[in-house]
Amino acid sequence: MTDIHDIQERAWQLLRRLCAIPRVSRDEAAAANLLECYMRQMGLRPQRHMHNLWAVRDDHDAARPTLLLCAHIDTVRGEVTPEVPDGDDRITARGSNDDGASLVSLLHVFAALPPQTYNLVFLATAEEEVGGRGGIEAMVPLLPPISVALVGEPTSMQPAIAEKGLVVIDAVAHGVAGHAAREEGDNAIYRAMRDIDRLQQPGTLFPKTSPLLGAVKTSVTIINAGTQHNVVPDRCSFTIDVRTNELYSNEEAVAILRSSLESELTPRSTRLGSSRIDPRHPLVRRCMEMGLTPFGSPTLSDQSLMPFPSMKMGPGESSRSHTAHEFILRSEVDDAIARYLRLLDGLRI
Repeated sequence: MTDIHDIQERAWQLLRRLCAIPRVSRDEAAAANLLECYMRQMGLRPQRHMHNLWAVRDDHDAARPTLLLCAHIDTVRGEVTPEVPDGDDRITARGSNDDGASLVSLLHVFAALPPQTYNLVFLATAEEEVGGRGGIEAMVPLLPPISVALVGEPTSMQPAIAEKGLVVIDAVAHGVAGHAAREEGDNAIYRAMRDIDRLQQPGTLFPKTSPLLGAVKTSVTIINAGTQHNVVPDRCSFTIDVRTNELYSNEEAVAILRSSLESELTPRSTRLGSSRIDPRHPLVRRCMEMGLTPFGSPTLSDQSLMPFPSMKMGPGESSRSHTAHEFILRSEVDDAIARYLRLLDGLRI
């Protein structure tokens, strides 16, 4: 294996280059081009589908189990800040923490790890931030059979062994229009308010609480009604963000809400379900042997669309993601590479 300090330096320099390129979801071409060229320079043989890149090690043996190392290329929309304001030890830029640090760390670990008793596959996905169909969902059928995945996301290098699912629901409360000065109509806003009040008490709707993920969370995030001040509105639309635990499928959550609320509910998708890996899995056990602490994550990742066991772990902090001054520290990337190598070397899956 190449000297670890050289691996860490090359990963950091790649991250600086990557963070200078805008790579908003569905517009990752320039960043994918950079990564593809860089992987070829590393001696890898990347394959590409749309803006996704993956590579299989030369020692791949179909008779062995396969571990997938996965991180995403794209970012949420926002300003890209390519400069490093605090010298060479910090990068402040959109996508530095989420998910550039995990991406460059896992790529260099993929290339550097000595041969193991399992296969390694590396995957850099597109459209993760929007749950797009041109990302991990498009890639799963193209990959070799996967036994387990390690998904790089900012978790302070602690293992997230469960993750909440997501359903976005468009709700419409229907009323009857009338003149605001008279006792006319049936105000759709008031109908919506009754449902919104019920949503503020999700424990009555979803009593089952997960030891890892806690309760199902419902949040109203957008609301719109009315056309002018003197007309009682006959329609009030609002958006519900539902974060499910592993005790309810997304379809079950929608059914419960439909039976409990007056408004008309239309889920945008039920694809992004909760995920969980058995705490007894060798990958989790190795983490615990290293003194790491498994936890349940409230945020969504590519795991939600993986039909195989997966665990989420990467450098950086989730609280920095999608913020105006998102950043990553050099020490966090260095530590991630060292921990990934220790976690994976000698692992038996």
